[in-house]
Amino acid sequence: MKEALRVLAAGDHFVLPSLIKEAVGRESARPCDVRELTLGWPLEPFGRVAEVEEASDAEDVLIEALGDREVLVTQMGPVTERVLAAATGLRLVVVCRGGPVNVNLDAAKYHDVRVCFSPGRNAAATAEFTVGLLLAALRRIPQAHDLLARQGSWEGASYYTYEHGGLELEDLPVGLIGYGAVGSRVARVLCAFGAQVMVYDPYARVEIHGLRLPSLDELLARSRVITLHARLTDETRGLIGARELALLPPGAVVVNAARGALLDEAALCDALEDGRLSAAALDTYQREPLPPGSRLLGQGLAERVVLTPHLGGASRAVAEKAAAIAAAEVGRWSRGEPLAHCLT
Repeated sequence: MKEALRVLAAGDHFVLPSLIKEAVGRESARPCDVRELTLGWPLEPFGRVAEVEEASDAEDVLIEALGDREVLVTQMGPVTERVLAAATGLRLVVVCRGGPVNVNLDAAKYHDVRVCFSPGRNAAATAEFTVGLLLAALRRIPQAHDLLARQGSWEGASYYTYEHGGLELEDLPVGLIGYGAVGSRVARVLCAFGAQVMVYDPYARVEIHGLRLPSLDELLARSRVITLHARLTDETRGLIGARELALLPPGAVVVNAARGALLDEAALCDALEDGRLSAAALDTYQREPLPPGSRLLGQGLAERVVLTPHLGGASRAVAEKAAAIAAAEVGRWSRGEPLAHCLT
């Protein structure tokens, strides 16, 4: 009989350890001894832990739980140099995310640990959420709801006046910055609405749903709405700042459900406060959780902003897909097959 595969399913309150355990059991070529660990995210925010980003502050807990485990499947576990050095039996780490930002890849290579990730698990959910944010901002749905449901006021009917009426997607020039798994889905949905979709992505090598523009400046100058879908890199950090926002037509709308650091929040607030932008809808921020003193939370902007706490990928299907994609990598490793999404 084959020796049992020793796995730690270090899930959280979203990607449940039980989902990982069930998925690994289906995929593994060996019997599985799966130990479950529940980390605190999203009830406890992630952040930088030692030398890795976007992880749960749980090095000691993870080290104790790993013990003699040879496989770790996790979403927010901090796979730091310290954790890797302590887990001497560990040979495979699979992260239930689009990238292993919570893993020290250099240390993993040094300790002869393979590292895999789970691309595409939240593309559909984030695309749908982006379109939801866009519709909410264009038609002031949250503001009208708040007036009627929370305050019992019919004042939201003022949004039916010509002066305060919202924009509709049909024939609206919408610019997408980035055309990966999320951006391409958003483009298809917006085309179905009849929007005039324009795309700027110098790295996209696929057919575009919409009009591909050669420069970011041209896209900004022609767009009544922009949505951000670029990856966060040294090149894209602060991609949309005061200069870029000034290129948008008066009354434009900005939507960001990608990464907060793509957008200069101070410049965005300036443009909203002076009326150059009519609205913004954000799901991600430069600092998370959003600080209580953030200008975005000020009463002066309440009519112009739609804010959600990084919920773009928050669907049950995403958790199930993440566990399944990660488990498929464990299955390949257990059978000695090439890994599909491996970085070390």
